[in-house]
Amino acid sequence: MSETPPPPPSRSGLATAGMVMFGVILLLPGICALIFIADSSIPLDIRFVPVLVLTLLVAFAGVMLIRAARKRP
Repeated sequence: MSETPPPPPSRSGLATAGMVMFGVILLLPGICALIFIADSSIPLDIRFVPVLVLTLLVAFAGVMLIRAARKRP
């Protein structure tokens, strides 16, 4: 007979809340970068582009962390 494996244990509420809070903190640099880009009336200097890309990648990591916290294992 085939037995189904038991479901994985669910994550505690404290871990989920911590993941969401850390994800929101990671979103802040990306929000600041978007405000900086939208607010600058002059063309951006090429030296700022790597910093802006890095902050947007950090914000993307925050989105992925929040997304992972919302999924139930």
